[in-house]
Amino acid sequence: MAHSDTGSDTDAAGSTRGDRSGTVLRPPGGPADPGPGTRLPHVRFPERTRTRSRSPRLWTWLLLPGTLWMTGFLLASLVLVATLALGTTDPLGNPRFGFNPGNLTALAEPAYRTVLLRSLGYALITCLICLAVAYPVAYAIALRGGRFKNLLIAAIVVPFFANYLVRMYGWSVVLSDDGPLLRALRAVGVADDGTKILQTSAGVIAGLVYGFVVFMIIPLYAAMERMDTSLIEAGRDLYGGPLRTFLFVTVPATRQGAAAGCVLVFLPAMGDFVSAQLMGGPDQIMIGNLIQDKFFQGQNWPLGSALTMLLMAVLFLGMLGYLRRARKGEAEAAR
Repeated sequence: MAHSDTGSDTDAAGSTRGDRSGTVLRPPGGPADPGPGTRLPHVRFPERTRTRSRSPRLWTWLLLPGTLWMTGFLLASLVLVATLALGTTDPLGNPRFGFNPGNLTALAEPAYRTVLLRSLGYALITCLICLAVAYPVAYAIALRGGRFKNLLIAAIVVPFFANYLVRMYGWSVVLSDDGPLLRALRAVGVADDGTKILQTSAGVIAGLVYGFVVFMIIPLYAAMERMDTSLIEAGRDLYGGPLRTFLFVTVPATRQGAAAGCVLVFLPAMGDFVSAQLMGGPDQIMIGNLIQDKFFQGQNWPLGSALTMLLMAVLFLGMLGYLRRARKGEAEAAR
């Protein structure tokens, strides 16, 4: 009878802790031998697998309404603008749909080509200056900010919650001929009475940099937050000086953040018209100013639509280049 009781206890424990073959079910990462009489939780791996497989499908359904909403309005507006680009205007200046390829061939005129190249040059220079300004700021906050990181990021981001037009008006006052900047430069002898910032290319670029530099700081800060700081210590041992370490370690490790920042700066800077209107002159107009003029003052909506399609084609090429570069970076990281 004693032998029979022992066997029944063994069977009961086996039914609790193992399968019919005597294999003990232990939770992942548990002790090698839980000891006699220990009841281990029963883990149902198939149910957990089903829960994980349902999660991506749930997020897909949650993203679907907003994606369809935005995609539908984007495609509808693109079709409308593209159709209007081939239209005409009546004697009163009202747009009429039709087929007039002259609006597209007019884009090859030297005046429009000059404005497009000027806008492209302003946007590229703005990206380079924003990179030069944002890298030290993001580096200092991410690696030297300590417990004040969130406060420093808020100090940079919160002022940009103000209306863009209001900020540009304020910046034009700072850069005006009687503004505080030129007065300070004249006081130290750097500038004279004939020095001007407004109505120059430098003034337009300064406005673009001020308006979009935050879009460069945030992606770089996020990239440096994810970067392994031990790479910097190893770079100092290999390359010595801080400048070489920054160029050969920090910059390659954060190139994805820099690429994202360049896209976020280039796209709106290319189509901006407020900076050129407030801080530039007739020789500094950008393609955004031309589009605004054709729609609101020239009453030539078909030509304005053709200019809009040209601008969107340039921006699409820039976005396509970024997506290809990002995909290549992901493939390299996966190897």
